[in-house]
Amino acid sequence: MADTTVGLHIEGCLFSHAEEDALVAALSQGAEDAYEILIQRYQQPVYSLVCRLMNDPGDAPDIVQEVFLKVFRNIGAFRGNSSLKTWIYRIAVNEAYNHRRWFCRHQRQEVALGSEEGSANYVGGMTDSARSPFEQAADHETRALVEQALEKLNPKFRAAVVLRDIEDLSYEDIATVLEVSLGTVKSRIMRGREALRKILEGRLDLETNVRWSSQPVTE
Repeated sequence: MADTTVGLHIEGCLFSHAEEDALVAALSQGAEDAYEILIQRYQQPVYSLVCRLMNDPGDAPDIVQEVFLKVFRNIGAFRGNSSLKTWIYRIAVNEAYNHRRWFCRHQRQEVALGSEEGSANYVGGMTDSARSPFEQAADHETRALVEQALEKLNPKFRAAVVLRDIEDLSYEDIATVLEVSLGTVKSRIMRGREALRKILEGRLDLETNVRWSSQPVTE
């Protein structure tokens, strides 16, 4: 079998389209080097993402293991309609959601999810000109407060905020990961940021002239 992984680089965690295509091809052929490169490239980002989606970070290792098992088993289904990272993140988010549902069902806990869709005129003009809570969290102690507040969010809002403000995904990629419309992505980010602001009021020295989630501007 030809060594299709030759020429792949992970320095700086950046793949060109050609390198990503070569990696996917090698994974599909079962090349051992390709699996090693995949783990080196994506294990830590996926772990960090899952930790932020779960209330108990201790659950993350098992979830991450399941994520990569599904990646390995289903790589043949990857069609390149999105980036490999986006496809893997979608699997990770789904696994985190599945774990939360399982936990809540077996612990007889009810997770109350509020209405998440904002009105069209509220969502339509939203962009990122307003600073997110994460951009205002300058020091370690402040970031720890934001991380704690994040745990209190509706899981759907939390996922959208994490993917945008921490993982720095585009709205389009987030829509692909969460399998929702672009408008829903914007609504969840906006409402998640506003929920964080309310949770953190009185705990952080916030800039009074900044509104994190509801300042409408033209994209």
